Amino acid sequence: MILIIDPDGMEEIRAEQEQEREEQEALDRAAQEAEEEAQREAEEAEAEEEARQQAEDEAEAERDREAEEEAERQAEEEAELAAEEEAEREAEAQREREEQDALEAEQQAEQEAADAETSGQRNARGSAESYLAFMGFSRSGLIEQLEFEGYSREDAEYAVDAVDPDWNEQAVRSAESYLEFMSFSQQGLIDQLIFEGFTAEQAQYGADAAY
Repeated sequence: MILIIDPDGMEEIRAEQEQEREEQEALDRAAQEAEEEAQREAEEAEAEEEARQQAEDEAEAERDREAEEEAERQAEEEAELAAEEEAEREAEAQREREEQDALEAEQQAEQEAADAETSGQRNARGSAESYLAFMGFSRSGLIEQLEFEGYSREDAEYAVDAVDPDWNEQAVRSAESYLEFMSFSQQGLIDQLIFEGFTAEQAQYGADAAY
């Protein structure tokens, strides 16, 4: 049997085959493009993840650096505070030592002075302290009071200078005593204090404080 092929039929078959080939190529291209797009998206997602992770790592490193700097700053502040406190303690200890040394020196000087006192000087000093415990005196007034008690001028002056009270405070005490029992103008009170032997400055101070 002889197969007779129609030329027009062959052309149609070739056309169909060509169309199928083109469609397959189009499908292949589309698949390749889809695969490439998927690969590109995967790469972009990976790059974004890497960028995100890098940003997180950098942020974590920055937080660690800031925390370390804060810890160092706090340590420096604590060290400075500790140094200041230690310096204050040393200064306070030094002041206490100096005050103690001064007190001991004063006590030693007083003891030496007491050891060198005559009985008359010692007794005059005790009397001066007793008088000052109860009322205010000027220097000259206290000396005169001791002389009135029978002490020599020299022993009286020694005793008053050895006791060495604050004469301004004595003027205040004397002014207050006057005002408890009598009425004075301020100038009259100043004049009375001067009459009692206080200096003008001491009398002014006492009247100003008591009036």
